[in-house]
Amino acid sequence: MNNIIKLEFLKTCLLITTILLSAYNTQAQHNVLTEKEMKEGWRLLFDGQTLNGWRSFKEEGVSGWKVDNGTLMALGVGSDPDGDIITEETFESFELVLDWKISPGGNSGIFFHVVENDQFNTIYETGPEYQLFDDLSRGKGSLGMNGVSGNYGMHAPKNPPLKKAGEWNTTRIVVNQGAVEHWLNGKKVLSYQLGSNEWNHLVQNGKWKDYPAYGVAGRGHIALQDHGYKIWFRNVKLKPLAVTSLFNGKDLSGWKIHGTEKWYVQNGELVCESGPDKAYGYLASVNDFKNFELNIEFLQESDGNSGIFFRSNLDGTKISGWQVEVAPPGKDTGGIYESYGRGWLQKIPDEKEDVLQMGKWNHMKIIVKDDHVQSFLNGVKMADLKDTKIGEANGKIALQIHDGGGIKVRWRNIKINELK
Repeated sequence: MNNIIKLEFLKTCLLITTILLSAYNTQAQHNVLTEKEMKEGWRLLFDGQTLNGWRSFKEEGVSGWKVDNGTLMALGVGSDPDGDIITEETFESFELVLDWKISPGGNSGIFFHVVENDQFNTIYETGPEYQLFDDLSRGKGSLGMNGVSGNYGMHAPKNPPLKKAGEWNTTRIVVNQGAVEHWLNGKKVLSYQLGSNEWNHLVQNGKWKDYPAYGVAGRGHIALQDHGYKIWFRNVKLKPLAVTSLFNGKDLSGWKIHGTEKWYVQNGELVCESGPDKAYGYLASVNDFKNFELNIEFLQESDGNSGIFFRSNLDGTKISGWQVEVAPPGKDTGGIYESYGRGWLQKIPDEKEDVLQMGKWNHMKIIVKDDHVQSFLNGVKMADLKDTKIGEANGKIALQIHDGGGIKVRWRNIKINELK
């Protein structure tokens, strides 16, 4: 009798061990990268064990979320925007893949190019959203703003193959130099172009007409929304896509110095500084650029009177062309000026003067397409100009150091996407 009991006990222990090992092996398959994925440049944004790499929007820690059995889970007790979380890093062009499942009737979203600074109180003021929604429980059309896998408030998806609440779905988002694709469970359901005429028309005539910074940042955080419903994420992985960098962080390759002012590389940053002559100085690209989107970050360490020139040409330190102004506070940073010509073509509104963050890193995006120029500072549109003379020109991109002395500005992440 005792031997029978022992045998049954051993069988039970073996069964439990087998179940536990099976569960462990199943979980171990998630939140890991294959050797092939690592070689291709993929990286995990969630390690399956901690909240490392994430924090609540405009907060230091994470609230409203936890790690639950290898998943990143929204507790479903908050409401937008209280529990929205963002990646600590920012991304420009990328491919993002993740698995998600949602509670019955649930609502959430994946945002990208989210700007975090004092100008904005929520993630949706700047970041486009891939909608996550339990359409099946609420009924078709119940959302009223495009449905699951749509670009919320902008574009509806085409026949998304959604699984029912509680089952895992796989989302893929591709953002490549402004061209965006939405995928759900292996099917491409939507594509659109940031900043296109169609995009601008939808923004100006729809839900986002009162949000001038919506969708204009060329780089930003990825965010997950807490909309008061439980939602789970796993296998959150991202592959950065290549963009053309004009500054390699090591030397001035691809640039030419004009004048006697100082240009040098320090700690991976490009620095311009007044020299003893206290004169104008320029650092110009070797190549010409006609139509492009330029993203660049700058920090005004001292004074900060500078500029970003486009379609410009130089004879010594005399420059012909146009600049997007970089200046001390109150001096129209983001405005458009024509050197040795008509002067100011467009200053910025007074109410936008506080967008500049003196002494901190700022992000400038400049879009030049034919006769149309737009500038965006920290996600806010500063200038929008059409000009025949600009449309006829071609030339260099150049960074300026103003005359007068006492100026020091740092630059980094200088990247360009050429447009057709």
